[in-house]
Amino acid sequence: MTVPDLPAELVDGLGVRDATPVSGGDIARAYRLDTPDGPLFLKWRPDATPDLFEREAAGLRALRAHRGDLGVPEVLRESPSGLVLEWIEGGSPTAVTEADLGRGLARLHRTTGDHFGSLDDALAGYLGSAEVDLTPTADWPRVFVGRRVIPLIDRGIEQGVVAPEARELIDRLAPRAADLCGPAEPPALVHGDLWAGNRMVGVGGRNWLIDPAAHWAHREIDLAMMMLFGGFGPECFAAYDEEYPLADGWRDRIRWYQLPPLLVHAILFGGGYGASAVGVLRHYAA
Repeated sequence: MTVPDLPAELVDGLGVRDATPVSGGDIARAYRLDTPDGPLFLKWRPDATPDLFEREAAGLRALRAHRGDLGVPEVLRESPSGLVLEWIEGGSPTAVTEADLGRGLARLHRTTGDHFGSLDDALAGYLGSAEVDLTPTADWPRVFVGRRVIPLIDRGIEQGVVAPEARELIDRLAPRAADLCGPAEPPALVHGDLWAGNRMVGVGGRNWLIDPAAHWAHREIDLAMMMLFGGFGPECFAAYDEEYPLADGWRDRIRWYQLPPLLVHAILFGGGYGASAVGVLRHYAA
């Protein structure tokens, strides 16, 4: 079989016999690598910013260290242009796997840090391929509104994918940030980009977390992201709340915590995401 031209710094010495393109999202090219030691997963973006995959690798390692019953693929090789990870053979979700995911995520969220923001000394990270500020601070509303939502709104307005009204609305909402962000909680280790495509169920029924934007944050941002595009069963949320009960009013905050992914999608893909973000802001400003 013909092996495509792949980055030497990631594949040399692996004895790749075949490389098959697979689904890998919108950020990078993805391949299954067949090697004498079994299949591996390669994700690769030649024009990646220098720290894009560095941040992802750091997130995978942090999640692996505290994953509990959840699977997190091991980083086998990394470079500025991509990663080689262990291969996960996919299975199918069931009511059991959904409940297992909820309990596992709740246990992961019990891992706490001493600040909100970066896992290490990096001051920036990524949500998708959009850069976000992860400067450490003890003030969660300041992180969420001042360092996440407002910069994304400004970027979206500059690109013409978010209506200027959004800045007026967030300026009105900012003084209420502490109330809108909910009761204070310790910084939790979050996946950070937990839509259904970033969770896999393996052939043995184990849940795996992939493609993280991991950092220390309020744990409700993971649940809000999970509810944005669907793909998770009710058993998951029920098991989560049983394992690690959520604060009163958490469902009322779901749309608030969906603002960053909506804004990032507007910046990266356009479409109606900008209008959806403005609709969320109007909802809370009403």
